[in-house]
Amino acid sequence: MLDRRLAESSEESPLPDTTVNVAEAFGLDVDISVPAFSERTERVPEIDPDYLFDHDTTMAILSGFANDWRVLVTGFHGTGKSTHIEQVAARLNWPCLRINLDSHVSRIDLIGKDAIVLQDGKQITEFQDGILPWAYQRNVALVFDEYDAGRPDVMFVIQRVLEASGQLTLLDQSRVIKPHPAFRFFATANTVGLGDTTGLYHGTQQINQAQMDRWSVTTILNYLPEPQEVAIVLAKAKHLQTPDGEALVGRMVQLANLTRAAFRNGDLATVMSPRTVLTWTETLKFFKAPALAFQLVFVNKCDPMERALIAELYQRVFGEELFADATGVA
Repeated sequence: MLDRRLAESSEESPLPDTTVNVAEAFGLDVDISVPAFSERTERVPEIDPDYLFDHDTTMAILSGFANDWRVLVTGFHGTGKSTHIEQVAARLNWPCLRINLDSHVSRIDLIGKDAIVLQDGKQITEFQDGILPWAYQRNVALVFDEYDAGRPDVMFVIQRVLEASGQLTLLDQSRVIKPHPAFRFFATANTVGLGDTTGLYHGTQQINQAQMDRWSVTTILNYLPEPQEVAIVLAKAKHLQTPDGEALVGRMVQLANLTRAAFRNGDLATVMSPRTVLTWTETLKFFKAPALAFQLVFVNKCDPMERALIAELYQRVFGEELFADATGVA
């Protein structure tokens, strides 16, 4: 159910009152302006000044904000799908709310239910909106993470809302809700509605194709070309912004790409995401030794039968033995 403090909010929900130039705000070579808000509110995400935007994904997300299109962002884990939406919203001053649509989220959580509340010192029964009708009536960008893990009964509730002008009917109240003109709807998923085809994402569901057809735009954010990923990692890992640090990050990303190639070839069951690379750089502040940090961040998550291959890939990139250096054994 919706948090009580959120449900009781009486803030105004204005319309966008300004525009943002895409080239200036996002560094993209396009001559487009999109609607935005001139003032920030408490639900606008914080701006990450070091964030680097992927062109195609950013344009897809911006199209959703500009045109009230429903945008689904898919791709491997750790590629920054949800963060991408948040950082776009942050630069538009657009309130944004992320909900993890896992198997524990029920229809009641989305729609709402009758609850006993105190009013004038007396207990009364009052309907409390769930997150969907609450957001639907406000200038909020609602983001459903793990969209392909939602329960079937929940997904059918969402289906009507996917239509840009679709009205939300609350049968328990005989109430029909019209969307706020500045309501926007996004989702992220590891699969594209066809279920888990890789063995990586147990618990994901096949999504009704009638529902998939209602998504206006679907974009795929997967692993970036090596120079772009290096630039993203270095933007975050300020302690490695030296010539030696840049060379180290280049090797780390090179190793990550080798593990991804091994995954595609069926030689590894665990794929090394950009999030893993960022965590690896962060742990270097404490562990100092790249081999030890790599073993603790990634290798220990892998099947023991695969560690020989991982050690071979590490030796190929770093020119040193993985486990010998990690344990301090010469």
